[in-house]
Amino acid sequence: MKTYLELHEIAMMERAATNLRDKLLVRLLFHLGCRISEALALRVEDIDLDQGTVTIRHLKARVELHCSKCKARLGKSHKFCPVCGHGVDKAEAEEKEHRRLRTLPLDSETLGTLQEYIGRGGPDLKNGKKLIFGINRHRAWQIIRDCAERAELPKLINPETGKVHNVSPHKLRDAFAVHAVKLDDTGDGLRLLQEHLGHQSFNTTAKYRKVAGEEHRQWYQRLWSERKNGDAASQA
Repeated sequence: MKTYLELHEIAMMERAATNLRDKLLVRLLFHLGCRISEALALRVEDIDLDQGTVTIRHLKARVELHCSKCKARLGKSHKFCPVCGHGVDKAEAEEKEHRRLRTLPLDSETLGTLQEYIGRGGPDLKNGKKLIFGINRHRAWQIIRDCAERAELPKLINPETGKVHNVSPHKLRDAFAVHAVKLDDTGDGLRLLQEHLGHQSFNTTAKYRKVAGEEHRQWYQRLWSERKNGDAASQA
């Protein structure tokens, strides 16, 4: 069973889309390698058709705990404040938003599809923002699943858990990463991929090298092919 999608399969999903919006969603998720939350947050003003770039706005909310007496930062396991020693009976919770921006290049064909979609009035105005996709997360997942089913693509297996899943938006992000690693698995290539995907940890990016290269399998096969070559040479 397969673990990731290949280029021709994503092209099949695009052809299976029933409208331009759904085709664009499939194409952007793969060609940008972005998260579904990032794709759904895209606004018309984030697209620079002249420069050929898309600005991704990644918003993450994080709850921080503080000592009610001295306001020092606390961890979830703290019984006493490490600064003032005050017993932590009730910590003050504060939700902070962390915003990160990254500007990504985009290929000319996808930019052309975007331009056509915008020209046709596809974007949706919500809460004063002109969103590229005026749909929620659940609907986006349905669109990707339905396109894969119409293209008659098989389900995919998670190599870490062994569980079988429908094709999802994140599988298009995975496919982008695997495709990139297949073309360039050098240190510089992986560093650029990490930056493009917006990974905080390099280890998250490096996992795609193992998936793309099938290093363990190739190493194992070389062990026995070399032995066969050695046996043949000794018999000659």
